[in-house]
Amino acid sequence: MLIKNISKNMLEKLFGSKTRVKLLKIFLLNPDQKYYIRQLARNLKTQVNSIRRELNNLEDFGLLISDDNNSIKNDILSNKSKVAKKKNKEEVKSLKEKKYYGVNKDFILFSEIKTLIIKSQILAGKSFITNLKEVCQPKFILLGGIFVNNENAATDVLIVADIKQEKLISIISNLEIELGQEVNFTVMSEEEFKYRQEVADVFLHSVLNSKKIILVDKIFNFKEI
Repeated sequence: MLIKNISKNMLEKLFGSKTRVKLLKIFLLNPDQKYYIRQLARNLKTQVNSIRRELNNLEDFGLLISDDNNSIKNDILSNKSKVAKKKNKEEVKSLKEKKYYGVNKDFILFSEIKTLIIKSQILAGKSFITNLKEVCQPKFILLGGIFVNNENAATDVLIVADIKQEKLISIISNLEIELGQEVNFTVMSEEEFKYRQEVADVFLHSVLNSKKIILVDKIFNFKEI
């Protein structure tokens, strides 16, 4: 229970805002991506004004940088035609709404904050185990993907357990809310898991041989973290 409370509240206390924490997770775990305000509001299910305020705070802090499409807007406005004037203003307005933000990888504390975010993902994963053990007896739980900053991973969570789909989806949904992003998960029975091992299943081989964190293991007998 202590770990669960820490994973949920630690970053909020440190950074002072749930929305800011959600944004930090998105930008620092996807450092090569750029996002615009309404896209973030939609993905995080948060009000646009709240997103805009926190983006401005993080940009003033130096952690985010923005691209306001100035060169494109200037090209549009350079058209002096009266017929095109109204259309041009509408296009510029659209571009303003799609001001793109990305993380500043040259920011002096970039690596430290990113490490902190990744560690918070792992804590969330541990609270996930607690919830999972309330409804089943997992044989194996592996974290990859977003938990280890591997964008190309085949899955974020691999679970070997006998569990009803609706119960698992509910637990995964809570984890997504805590992390502030979508989680790709794979679940299989112990029999299926062992069979896939025997036939050298490409998917399973990829997951087991990628960067990972083993949270529960009653199959290979590795030590749980």
